[in-house]
Amino acid sequence: MSKIYQKYLSLKNSKDYTDNTLYLFKSGIFFIFVDEDAKKMSQVLDLKLGKLNEDIVKCGFPIHSLEKYMQLLASTPYHVEIASTDSQDPFSSQTYLQNESIRQIVHKILQTNIDTLSISESYDFLYEIQNKFNEVVRGNKN
Repeated sequence: MSKIYQKYLSLKNSKDYTDNTLYLFKSGIFFIFVDEDAKKMSQVLDLKLGKLNEDIVKCGFPIHSLEKYMQLLASTPYHVEIASTDSQDPFSSQTYLQNESIRQIVHKILQTNIDTLSISESYDFLYEIQNKFNEVVRGNKN
């Protein structure tokens, strides 16, 4: 049995599970739903069903399309949580997207060679980073 499917079963059997909760897993460059969640989402989102293994179905979309699909799911009765095989608790899609935005900002900061920036470029850089963080915080409140 795959780690994803084991985690899926564990989450479905947890005390926090509700009937309208669906679990989305990051698998390589895709997000996938499995088993019963995949069957529901293939109909709701018009996604093609494939096989996770001989007995279990899956469907999904590329990771860069997460926001698009979360917007589509916002008008459904389903609550999607993003789960990982190596962490205990799943994230809400909003928290996951916020964490990804922060990760991108931090990556940009780490990739910037501050020794080569002029005073004007430093100011612009700080202003841009501040605006990006403000967008993340505002997005979290909406």
